[in-house]
Amino acid sequence: MDEYLLRQYIPIAVLFGIALFFAALLPVLSLSLGPKRPSPRKETPYESGITPIGSAQRRLPVKFYLIAVLFILFDIEIIFLLPWAVTLRELGLFGLAEVFVFIAILLVGYIWIWKKGALEWE
Repeated sequence: MDEYLLRQYIPIAVLFGIALFFAALLPVLSLSLGPKRPSPRKETPYESGITPIGSAQRRLPVKFYLIAVLFILFDIEIIFLLPWAVTLRELGLFGLAEVFVFIAILLVGYIWIWKKGALEWE
């Protein structure tokens, strides 16, 4: 019986091996077979046909990263609220109480980042 269960995973292992093979092979082929004729014109960054002004390596303010992280953190709430909404009738009063606890925790988080000034755009 155990051999039968292990045999079911053979196609998955083969597919995983093929994926690893191509993931390693294609970048190597691209670097070895691709054209290599660098020129100063090709090395300049392209900005929609406009002549670049300044360095392409300028630093972005931390505010952009903070907003992106906050978006990801608080956008995940939808991932948790959707299954709850689908199974609300099955969960009953316990499910309703749990979602109120979840929303209360989110509200505390929103208030905290609001007080810290993370939502202020300057």
